[in-house]
Amino acid sequence: QVQLVESGGGLVQAGGSLRLSCVASGFVFSSYAMGWFRRAPGKEREFVAAISFRSRGGSTVYADSVRGRFTISRDNAKNSVYLQMNSLKVEDTAVYYCAADLLGPYRDYEEGDEYDYWGQGTQVTVSS
Repeated sequence: QVQLVESGGGLVQAGGSLRLSCVASGFVFSSYAMGWFRRAPGKEREFVAAISFRSRGGSTVYADSVRGRFTISRDNAKNSVYLQMNSLKVEDTAVYYCAADLLGPYRDYEEGDEYDYWGQGTQVTVSS
């Protein structure tokens, strides 16, 4: 059974930090690019960041809105991907999802339809 389980969300003040984790099982984790997406209330799902399936020296991509503040990383030995979020803003409030993309990323890495597996999400709330 494929599972992606996010954790690490919570309530923080603007300017604070959180680190999200996503632990995968049921598939060959190292063969998949991993992405983070988010969905804020009343808004469509938005791409946040992605890291290639290569475990070391792999490329990363970020949405303009988080570049310089968020860092995506992975540890294939732990079947885990992380999102370190610094300098959080109120507009970062959303449910954050991790997703897996076989041998990705591809051209449409910002589109959720490219991804094969999804977690259930973890809530991040940033207060002013």
